[in-house]
Amino acid sequence: MPVLFCSLEIYLPDRHSLKDKRRVVRGASERLRTKFKCSVAELHHQDLWQRSRLGIAVAGSNRAFLEMVSEKIRLESERLLGGDLVDFSAELLEHE
Repeated sequence: MPVLFCSLEIYLPDRHSLKDKRRVVRGASERLRTKFKCSVAELHHQDLWQRSRLGIAVAGSNRAFLEMVSEKIRLESERLLGGDLVDFSAELLEHE
């Protein structure tokens, strides 16, 4: 069974508190979770005001489907976060 893992590196230069940052990160996480039925978690930089890294995981029945989902997640992340999205990476893993 293939599993898709995506990593989103986010830089929020206009945020001036953890509360402000978390509002943005939580909103993006919820939208991605709802739209793609995936798991989303903040993986790094929880204590920094202007940085975040989100991890997204999706299990699927075939690689072609997950490659399509990866592209859709990238496009939606760019739409939601705009210039705040610094880096997007995706990796397909095989699990038996």
